[in-house]
Amino acid sequence: MVRSAGYGSPLAKSPREVEYELFARVTRALQSAGPSGSGPKAAQAIVDNNYLWTELAADLAGPENGLPEQLKGQLLSLAMFSIRHGNRVLAGQGDVSALIDINLNIMKGLRGRGGE
Repeated sequence: MVRSAGYGSPLAKSPREVEYELFARVTRALQSAGPSGSGPKAAQAIVDNNYLWTELAADLAGPENGLPEQLKGQLLSLAMFSIRHGNRVLAGQGDVSALIDINLNIMKGLRGRGGE
């Protein structure tokens, strides 16, 4: 789904592995930034999260994406929510916990453990 975007060489890894690593990196940054989402470290983590979800949404909307339509729709809804919520956190109107929870659930799905 998501292109590498300069986050290392995707050549030896499957797309799911690359996506998992991207989500893991962004989620770790969100977790280490603290729940309030304030400060430059948190702001960068939220911007990176928004970028990841924007790239994912662009890929999902593309004609070459082979995921089932229902799953694409669900993921696009999550992308829109994550980006909107990230912007609210940047404006001081929320915390990062919802962003972390969504990303962790996506990571479980990428590892085939969506039902846990």
